[in-house]
Amino acid sequence: MDKIIITAAICGAEVRKEHNPNIPYTVKEIADEARRACDEGASIIHLHVREDDGTPTQSADRFRECIEAIKAQCPGVIIQPSTGGAAGMSNAERLQPLSLEPETASLDCGTLNFGGDTIFVNTENTIKQFALEMNSRSIKPELEVFDRSMINTVLKFLKIGIIIGPPHFNLVMGVNGGIGGSLQEFSFLIGSLPLNATFTGTGIGRYQFQIAAMAAMTGGHIRVGFEDNIYIRPKILAGSNGELVEKAAKIAGLLNRVIASPEEARDILSITKESADDEKRM
Repeated sequence: MDKIIITAAICGAEVRKEHNPNIPYTVKEIADEARRACDEGASIIHLHVREDDGTPTQSADRFRECIEAIKAQCPGVIIQPSTGGAAGMSNAERLQPLSLEPETASLDCGTLNFGGDTIFVNTENTIKQFALEMNSRSIKPELEVFDRSMINTVLKFLKIGIIIGPPHFNLVMGVNGGIGGSLQEFSFLIGSLPLNATFTGTGIGRYQFQIAAMAAMTGGHIRVGFEDNIYIRPKILAGSNGELVEKAAKIAGLLNRVIASPEEARDILSITKESADDEKRM
């Protein structure tokens, strides 16, 4: 059976220690959580960073500190900075971690109503700007889509060369304002992807592990982590990202999927940019 990539989204920008005391804020906490996830099979760390008090930031300096600390504990792991940041941040703020030349980064592909007056804004010009910046630095974009219309946007940009294939999508399901997490909705999204695409399934909250199972059954990959879900079972808080990755790996194993190493993940996703670790070995 095809290898399966597990991504761990270890802290996000919104969830806080008040929700789960194990949410990492500090550089050490973030690195320790990355190690726990990697120990259980994660080959990609999807990374937001925080100030020590939990405030989300896109500071390149803070990203650098966290990336270096993660690499010290998890040699070879793929680190994927978020360019989503937090709602209300400017494009310039959100783009800061790209200056660190990561192998891959997230690229949000549409605007979303997060609830109340909160809007996560990604205009067509924003998407184009972020894609071109990633192209100029040979950074592989993970295309974050929250409904079918965002796939349409990606298809248009693929056609005119703004986004360079083969594309890798992250199907984020169950977010307030986006598509739900049912089997029907999942089937609709994966049926809308181009034939040369790879995809990861991300379920928010109660959808986390059912989307993981659907993705594993259909040849996709899995994302879990505190950014998306803080519970290991209903009403039982997860003790670490490692617990969430361990459960995802068990689901994959039951479906005869073998966990991919970071090097295998690079192959699967057509990541050709040399990591900093590779450069040091040359």
